[in-house]
Parts: sequence; structure tokens; C-alpha cells
Amino acid sequence: RRRPAMADEVVLLDLWVSPFGQRCRIALAEKGVEYEYSEQSLADKSDLLLRSNPVHKKVPVLLHAGRPVCESLVILEYIDETWPPEPEKKKESPRLLPSDPYARARARFWADYVDKKLFDCQTRLWKLRAGDAAHEQAKRDMAEALGTLEAELGEGDYFGGEAFGYLDVVLVPFVAWFHAYERLAGFAVAEICPRLVAWGERCKGRDSVAKTLTDPEKVYEFALYLKAKFGAK
Repeated sequence: RRRPAMADEVVLLDLWVSPFGQRCRIALAEKGVEYEYSEQSLADKSDLLLRSNPVHKKVPVLLHAGRPVCESLVILEYIDETWPPEPEKKKESPRLLPSDPYARARARFWADYVDKKLFDCQTRLWKLRAGDAAHEQAKRDMAEALGTLEAELGEGDYFGGEAFGYLDVVLVPFVAWFHAYERLAGFAVAEICPRLVAWGERCKGRDSVAKTLTDPEKVYEFALYLKAKFGAK
């Protein structure tokens, strides 16, 4: 693995359960980049986090040689461009985004869909009161969003086809939330989207993913914590 010099120091400001931060961790692992992990508290935000991301004041933030890069999708592209494939080490430093412009545009479109649709449904599942009409709609919307993503996956091993890539990195951290979806929405993801569940298991066969994803039970406990603190009373 690379050992960055001080001038090339890499630090990730993150939160253990954040699917957005986990994307960055997976990408860095795929590229073989050594970095310092800095756990952040969102209840008591550090001066470093506030200085590094004064606009949104949230994780993840990648510090590269002291310069901050914010927002996970932006960070993924930065990682991909900063540590490009090495001809003699293709397996250690793969390309995340497709080289074809159209395929790259599709990957970005679906990454945006994940952030806008899936995360919104996820938030509504824990935030709204169970049994209310709005919560029932959130359950339907979540099932539809997962089904839409499964349709995009199709029969491929990964979203880019045969190779693990950008959209897989974007979506796979949410696999750890499937258990929470099931508990909060009352449906089995495997029954609705068996190919998507199989894809998630396939991704977990990679060291970068297996070492990064949070235990589903701990994710569910965190969702219950959010529900108790910020959910509808």
C-alpha cells in the first residue's frame, strides 16, 4: 500500500455509521491509499470539521495535503482522479468511473438518484410515525426505489457490468441499512429485490467492503436512536 509523504498526507473526517463516509473509505481502500481516519461527533462538531466544511458543516471531508474536499460524490471523483490506475498495478488501483463518457454520465445519474431518492426514503422511515399515512407512503417509496435500482442492475454482477466500480461504491454502504428498512417498513428486501441483495453479498466479498460496512444490528440501533431523538412524537 502507498505510504503518503507529509506533503501528501490524507485524512478522512468521518462518522462510523455514515454511508457517505463509508463510500470514501471503500474508494481509498480500492485505490490502496493510506490515510488517517478521524472520527467526528455530529453533536459536538470539532473545530477541524467546521473549518474544513464551513458551508455544510458535515462529514465526510477528505483532507489531502491539508486541503479539504467535501461531499462524498465529489470526494469519490477526486480520489479517482488523484490516484489513477497504475499500469503495472491495475488490480491495486482500479478506475472507479467508466472511461466511456456516456457510461460515466449514467453512473453519475444513478449516484444522484441514490442520494436524492434512497436516502430521502430512509430518513422518512425512521422520522415519521409508524402507521401514519406519510409513513405508509415512505414504505411504498422505499420499495419502489429499491426496485428501480434492481432494474438498473439487471442481470449484471455489478452496476458497471463485470467490474466493481463507481456506482457500486456509491450504493453498497446502504446494504448495511437493509435490515433497518425491513424492521421499520415491515417488508423483506430479499423478497422485493433478490438480485439487489445478491449483488450486496457479492460486494461484501471484497475486502474493501467487508472491512468497512457497519454491522446491520448496530445500524438498526442507530436508526432507533435517531427515531427517538428526532422522530415524530
